[in-house]
Amino acid sequence: MVLNRLPPLNALRAFEVVARLGSMSRAADELSVTPGAVSQQIRQLEEFIGVDLFVRQGRSLEPTEAGRAAAASASEAFDKLGQAVALMRRPVKRTRLTVSVAPSFAGKWLAPRLYRFQELHPGIEVWISADSTRADLSGGETDLGIRYGPGGDISLNETLLLREEVLPVCSPDLLGQTQISRPGDLAEQTLLHDASPESEVDGADWASWLRAKHIRGVPVRGGVRFNQSALVIDAAVAGRGVALAKRTLAQNDLASGRLVSLFADGASPVRSAYHIVTQRGRDLDEDIESFIQWLEAEARDHEEAIDEL
Repeated sequence: MVLNRLPPLNALRAFEVVARLGSMSRAADELSVTPGAVSQQIRQLEEFIGVDLFVRQGRSLEPTEAGRAAAASASEAFDKLGQAVALMRRPVKRTRLTVSVAPSFAGKWLAPRLYRFQELHPGIEVWISADSTRADLSGGETDLGIRYGPGGDISLNETLLLREEVLPVCSPDLLGQTQISRPGDLAEQTLLHDASPESEVDGADWASWLRAKHIRGVPVRGGVRFNQSALVIDAAVAGRGVALAKRTLAQNDLASGRLVSLFADGASPVRSAYHIVTQRGRDLDEDIESFIQWLEAEARDHEEAIDEL
């Protein structure tokens, strides 16, 4: 970097334009000033450096040897300045994408798939904010969320990601040790309850399932209750009882054989679903759009895998 004291930038700019165009009047037009102002800037620059930069020949100006030597460098310097200003105006490429999601969905569905997004978009750093408390999307710190519920929040843009249903499941070992051939046999089993807040209002609890299937005589007051859906599934995998599991969250365990579905007609749809949500009125940048498109593709693959079972 040259550390010598520099002349005024306007004077340097006037010199560059006059040297390039060869005319005070044409330079004045480009700079949107009067020819007199251009002439004054040139004189100021010549006085500053102590060297004549132009000689007048008829109605045109010709650069002196010093002027010719500096003209190309001056043009290059102003080109660089223009590029710098363009970079300042360009939106900064994000380095982080923050996604708000409930812990159970994050652990059971999103996290096992996330490596595929990273392979497609290695330049995007994804931060998963797994919290039962819904993040405030209006503050700008969280880019998008995946929420489980009925939908209909008018402050958000909502896109359906996955529908949900529940079904009774248990571990293969537990099934081999007990006799569970019909729903009534559940009365002799330890029931694992999903006591997450949304399960009691969307039909994802044992009492709602038993009513929907017209099954009587199975007590629901006992058993073990968990405040996270993923914990219910993990307890079932460990052979601790029979869980009424959300299929979306239990699908990997079902596909791998760690869990088995108990009844052919055991699945029951619930009122809630998973939605992609963004703040209404916010412009979505390329990284957010890429993540949403990836989520939708993963959801399609997930549903196709369920249909093949």
